Amino acid sequence: MNNLVSKISVVLFVLSTMIVSAQDIHFTQFYMSPLNLNPALTGVMNCKTRMVANYRNQWAAVLAANAYNTYSVSYDQKIPVGREDYFGIGGSLWGDVAGESRFGTTQGRLSLSYSKKMAGYRKKASYLVIGADAALSSRSISKADLRWPSQISATGFNPGADPNEPNFQDTDFLYADLSAGLLWFSIIDNNTNWYLGAALHHLNRPNVSFLGETVNLYSRYTVHAGLQFEMQRKISMLPFAVFMAQGPHRSLNAGTNFRFALGPSKTTNQSWEVGAWYRIGNKVPSGLHSDAVILSTRFNYENFGIGFSYDINISGLRQASPANGAFEFSLVYNICGPESRGVYCPRF
Repeated sequence: MNNLVSKISVVLFVLSTMIVSAQDIHFTQFYMSPLNLNPALTGVMNCKTRMVANYRNQWAAVLAANAYNTYSVSYDQKIPVGREDYFGIGGSLWGDVAGESRFGTTQGRLSLSYSKKMAGYRKKASYLVIGADAALSSRSISKADLRWPSQISATGFNPGADPNEPNFQDTDFLYADLSAGLLWFSIIDNNTNWYLGAALHHLNRPNVSFLGETVNLYSRYTVHAGLQFEMQRKISMLPFAVFMAQGPHRSLNAGTNFRFALGPSKTTNQSWEVGAWYRIGNKVPSGLHSDAVILSTRFNYENFGIGFSYDINISGLRQASPANGAFEFSLVYNICGPESRGVYCPRF
């Protein structure tokens, strides 16, 4: 019985977070989902074209077949402007489905950016990038599959009880969404670079209510930074951090990957990465709390990159979820071709 109550508590907590607070999706491997992180990352790459796919599965230990499933696919490329500047153009599609109610959001997005060289030359340069995106989103829910507190008693769930549910005006609707971002990156040499970026999502704060009232989606503020440097021959360290704030919610995900070059030379794109991360967030109204410890790995072979990560839940919900959190998979494919005037960029 205690286990049932714990699982019900998790379900109600997560459902209330989604519907009332309307928080965004997130990926643990944010560095392998650039267009979702910041529109200014559009076209920022060492190759000409990039294709990315991400998948995340969360709360499977509690919700089983009704676990949270999030996917994203994106395409972006850079277009030369003059001798040293670039336009970036891209598109992405992501979707999120959660719980028995099939609470879901699907979004298609067009992203643009412009990269302007501010100092240096091709192999040792600093760039300022400005980016923006426009999206059309669809949000839906299966009202018939919702379970309400009035239907839960000491003996469990009673589907025959009066649900005492709110008055749903819509179970699916569309809304427009706008975002903008900035990025600064500096290339020291082939193995050393750093970047700092910021983005503001939901500039227009769309109404996302199912109940016919006005519930504006909180704007999300994102600040992220990363660094790559060579510790010794064929071994590099890549620390990253991302901070997000959305309404009353805050989160910080920070950690590092270690990259081990596997090819015949350190410039060959054949490598293995392993990393560890720590995420904290806020627990309304009691303040910050530990959320997850994350283990990650990534394999790079020429134009392909594949990443895996697992979130170990260390939050207050770990008793109901037996410390199980989320599994994530990412795939990136770059198309480079001959590059006679390319600009070196941070490697994501």
